[in-house]
Amino acid sequence: DTFDGRVARYTQTGSRFGEEMDSLVDAISFGVAPALIIYHLFLTDGTWGWVACFFYEAAGVIRLARFNDEQAGHAKNVFHGLPSPASGIALATFYPFSQTDFFRTYLAEWRWPNILIGLMLVIAFLMMSHVPYAVVPKVGFTNWKLRMAFLYLTAMAVTAILVPSYFFFPMAVAYTAYGVIKAIALGFFERLPDRDPLLDEDEDWDEA
Repeated sequence: DTFDGRVARYTQTGSRFGEEMDSLVDAISFGVAPALIIYHLFLTDGTWGWVACFFYEAAGVIRLARFNDEQAGHAKNVFHGLPSPASGIALATFYPFSQTDFFRTYLAEWRWPNILIGLMLVIAFLMMSHVPYAVVPKVGFTNWKLRMAFLYLTAMAVTAILVPSYFFFPMAVAYTAYGVIKAIALGFFERLPDRDPLLDEDEDWDEA
């Protein structure tokens, strides 16, 4: 998913058909498949599990359609809404994380079916939101920022290879929470309007 668009642009083989096929594959890989994994492993005994799965899948399709309309084919500083790959990773990697010693020792007693339903609903809303999420940073060696990005991505790749069960789910959840926390924090520092936008004192009402 990271390289297919870049390869198509580099080889000049991109097409409208390729864009549609990419969206269809993403909808299955990051929408249907993770939802089915969570449902069959954790939610078959509940009442509302299938509703949460359906809502998550529908939100993923809407997210992909909106991305194609608003951001596909353009250079991006941020993503508008939670990217579907991050959403799919957060769900699909929960099972490996649940098999770790840390999970079994400290987290196994939590009400995970209810937590997972809540997580799916929150992720679904974030995919359809306009909360800004960071893109994968560019790497290089021409300045310190690019070198730091290279070191950061290298460290993440090494950690993912060495301890994948401990890495992917917490990282996906952290990325999801980061966008929300950053959006809320930035909202506190925005300049307040000069007047209350809900006041109608300047409006000329027709009382007839």
